[in-house]
Amino acid sequence: MPYFIEVARSGSLRAAAEQMNATHATVRNHIQTLETSLGVQLFRRSRTGLSLTPAGNMLLKDATQAEKLLVRGRNQVQGLDRVAAGLIRISLDPMMGHYLMAPIFAEFCKLHPDIDLEIRLTYAIEDITRLQTDVSIRNAAEITDDVVARKLFPTASGIYASRSYIDEMLPKAGHAGENLTWIGYGDVPEQQWWVENSPFPKAALRHHVQDTEMHLHLVRAGAGLTILPTWFEGMFPELQRVPDTKIIHNRHTWLLLHTDLRKVARIRIFVDYISNALLEVRAKILRG
Repeated sequence: MPYFIEVARSGSLRAAAEQMNATHATVRNHIQTLETSLGVQLFRRSRTGLSLTPAGNMLLKDATQAEKLLVRGRNQVQGLDRVAAGLIRISLDPMMGHYLMAPIFAEFCKLHPDIDLEIRLTYAIEDITRLQTDVSIRNAAEITDDVVARKLFPTASGIYASRSYIDEMLPKAGHAGENLTWIGYGDVPEQQWWVENSPFPKAALRHHVQDTEMHLHLVRAGAGLTILPTWFEGMFPELQRVPDTKIIHNRHTWLLLHTDLRKVARIRIFVDYISNALLEVRAKILRG
């Protein structure tokens, strides 16, 4: 359509080509394609140049109006991504959201009142490449997505139980953990690895609880052993890492965003702020 408008204005293919920095053949092909797709002739050709047919005149009126709307729209949005305002969609796991990120998000919102957050708490890995989310905070061993990824720091996990459970049940445990209870995550190979490589491979693996927050509350209530991020230890005094167990740094905290969003002002400001805030609390996350 832009080629049609320019030919109508200039009266020739060659003049239109010069105005649009294109070749004569390119302009001719575009006009022929447009005429074929519409099923009408748009120009009459003569020695003096090109003139519009009645169909061409009718189309030009609407095409010119559409061009004005496009220019106005371009002017309105031009530079919009340089403005620190608008909506940011964030995806992260519920545990980080509830216990770690909420105060960080709140402080960010105070500093940037024109930026709104849409926070999705999920253990599912949302597809950034398909723009299901703008920014994702993820704990993972590695990232294979085609995204911009900031690797912040290793995250630590350990084996935890309540202080009362440790005081009461650990003295009764057998050599390999008999009489102790693991709270199960279900068919999760990572937990099986933890059990087999812990001092308690013979402890009973009971229950089927996929929600990590429920694990936290069950352990605090004395239901058994489980695997939790180490930063919970500083939040809940009744929670204790089981003696003679190791801290494992088998994952990292990542900040992920779509490649096309790197230069969007509100996204860049948010990512920089969250990165710095998480780095400030990394001592808590890496505790132990």
